[in-house]
Amino acid sequence: MLAHRGSASLFDFIGNFVPYKIKMLRRILFYAGNSMKRHLFQTGIFLILTAGAVLFLASCGRGGDPGKGPYGAVAVLPSDNELVIYCPHPLDFINPIVSEFEEQTGIPVYVQTGGTGELLAMVEEHEEPACDIFWGGSLSSNLPKKELFEQYISENEPMVQEEFKNTEGSMTRFTDIPSVIMVNTNLTGGLVIEGYEDLLKPELKGKIAMCNPSTSSSAYEHLINMLYAMGGGEPEKGWDYVEAFCENLDGTLLKSSSEVYQGVARGRFAVGLTFEEGAARYVEEDGPVRLVYMKEGVISKPDVVCIAKGTGHMEEAKEFVDFVTGRDAQAMIASTLNRRSVRVDVKEAEYLPAKDSIHMIYDEETVVNQNKKEWQRHFMDLFIKASGREDREEPGE
Repeated sequence: MLAHRGSASLFDFIGNFVPYKIKMLRRILFYAGNSMKRHLFQTGIFLILTAGAVLFLASCGRGGDPGKGPYGAVAVLPSDNELVIYCPHPLDFINPIVSEFEEQTGIPVYVQTGGTGELLAMVEEHEEPACDIFWGGSLSSNLPKKELFEQYISENEPMVQEEFKNTEGSMTRFTDIPSVIMVNTNLTGGLVIEGYEDLLKPELKGKIAMCNPSTSSSAYEHLINMLYAMGGGEPEKGWDYVEAFCENLDGTLLKSSSEVYQGVARGRFAVGLTFEEGAARYVEEDGPVRLVYMKEGVISKPDVVCIAKGTGHMEEAKEFVDFVTGRDAQAMIASTLNRRSVRVDVKEAEYLPAKDSIHMIYDEETVVNQNKKEWQRHFMDLFIKASGREDREEPGE
């Protein structure tokens, strides 16, 4: 299972299987990820840096028990005093928040990354390292598994917007994430792309980046959005569109959400179905991309932060939930990490449109929760049919 975690880049490989205990190294990797990764990758400098980081970590160790990692590599498990966080967020989102949490609280953290579906399965199957905190994944993806998480109401709940209240008791809302279409302006030229209907244009066949909704919560949110937007509020009427969309994927379905926004930004795909933060970072950096908020309607759902049942670090876990929902952390997330806060006292970044300027639509939580597995299965059936596959092997490029 470890061999299938993370994306294909060496940076993400290191992030998936290397703990973040060494603060100096984390900062090196963070700044490499935010600036050097994108600007120096082709020169080989980034590869040299990350290869050196691997050797550095191998020589330092963590003091925990060694185990087997991917490709036969040695992976070091967390020590008993470390808070283990399962997290599908991008690494350059994780790093500054975890660093600040460790510095302010003195609580050491071990991060296990992967896709939302994969990490939820690990929690359910009690895999090692044992999860203390599940941080990320949309509410739609996590809610059907709410029995895996402890009841806890954060001390910051009074400052959370009404629509994002933790009504279940175990699902603390973290950020507000609209689904968007990411467009590479160098590859699309004057092609009009304003919403889902435009993704059926023949010029885009085989040039659309989409992830598997069974493994990625952002892809599952897009599937929900498609069904409601293209079904006129009745999801069962949206499947005709989904079938036509799968035809235009032309047999390509990616395995991780990071492959979508990275693929569009790097010119491998003309458009991609992703989440706002994944694409907005490239807009902020003046990349050849733009965000499209679908004219047929946009569903914006929160992701969550939850405490795993049976955690051996309950007080530390509560402290983490309170930290990431606190005003300082939420202000940093909004101002520098391209996310929308769930708090009433933190505004979105200036370069993001106000939600009242977007055509917002809404799903039905009960319907979505009841149909999750069936909708994921039906999507894959349509994709397999459209791509001419005869089996249900995990798709890839």
